[in-house]
Amino acid sequence: MADGKIEVLLSGPPKPTIVNGLAGFTVHRLADADDREALLKEVGPRVRAMAVSVSSDKIGAELMSKLPKLEIVSTFAVGYDHVDVKWAAEHGITVTNTPTVLNEEVADTALGLILCTVREFPQAERYLRAGKWRERAYPLTKATLRNRTVGMVGMGAIGQAIARRLDAMKVPVVYHSRRPAAGVGYRYYPNLLGMARDVDILVVITPGGPATKNLINADVLKALGPDGILINMARGSVVDEPALIEALKNKTIMSAGLDVYVNEPEVPAELIAMENIVLFPHLGSGSVYTRTLMDQLVVDNLNAWAAGKGPLTPVPETPWPPRRTGA
Repeated sequence: MADGKIEVLLSGPPKPTIVNGLAGFTVHRLADADDREALLKEVGPRVRAMAVSVSSDKIGAELMSKLPKLEIVSTFAVGYDHVDVKWAAEHGITVTNTPTVLNEEVADTALGLILCTVREFPQAERYLRAGKWRERAYPLTKATLRNRTVGMVGMGAIGQAIARRLDAMKVPVVYHSRRPAAGVGYRYYPNLLGMARDVDILVVITPGGPATKNLINADVLKALGPDGILINMARGSVVDEPALIEALKNKTIMSAGLDVYVNEPEVPAELIAMENIVLFPHLGSGSVYTRTLMDQLVVDNLNAWAAGKGPLTPVPETPWPPRRTGA
C-alpha cells in the first residue's frame, strides 16, 4: 500500500469499464496470477474490497477468509447466489449487486423468448434455411398468445417489466411470489400449484439459491398440463432439469423456452435434441449497452463505499452499514 490507495482484488476478466473505473484503487487481478495462492498470501492481508466481473466466479468462504480486512464484495449481475452471502453477513462484509440497470433488457429478452417459443420462430427460420418452404408451407403453430394467460413466478422489478409488455399485447397476467407485491394489481396466487393449473404459460423470474432450488418440479409441470409452456429467465437451479426433460419427452407439457441452465454453459444433450423447445445461451442482459451499465455499477458501488457514502446497491442480507450476524 505504498501509494496510499485502497487495495482491491479483481475476480474475473479485466473488463475495460471496471479496470478504468478502479483507477483510484490499487487493483490485483486474480485471473492474471500464475499462482493464485501466492498472490492471495501476499496481498490478502491488505485487501479491503473485491470487484467480481462475472457471476460465474464463485466467491466462497474459503476465498474471503484469506482476506481478513475485506469489507465489501461488489459483484456483477442481479443474482448473487455465486457469493456466500451468509458467510459475508456473519463477518460484517457487505455484498452489492447490479440491479435495476438491466431490468428492461432482460424483460425484452423474456418477451422474445416467449414469442419464439409460442410461435416457433426459430424452428420456422431453420425450416426456410433448409429449403423446405419450396416444398410446402410451414405448419400452423399449435400455440398462440391470443388465448393464453401468463403466470409469473416472481413479481419483482423485472417481472413487472415483463408484465407491462404483456399488458400492451393484451395478454392476461397473474403471479405467484412469497408474498403479494406492493402496488401490483395483477391477481396474486399464494399457491404455485394452483396458479400452474390455471395458466397456460409459466414465466419464471425469481432469484436463485437454496430457497428456490427445484421450485419448478414434476408436480408443477404436471399442473401446467399438456398445453402448457414453461419459460425460465431466472436461474437454472430453479427448475428441476431432469423433471423438465421427462415432462417434455412425455408431453406432460407442450414446450419450454430456456435462457438458463443448471450447469452453464453445459446444456443437457436431451434438451438440445428436442425440436419442440427454444434454447437461448443466457442472453438475458447480453447487450453491450446494458452490460456496460452493469460494469459501471460495480465500480460505482466501490467508489461510493471508498468515499464514505456507503455502497449504492447492497443486497438485503448484507445491509449498509455492515453488522455481523454470527460468529
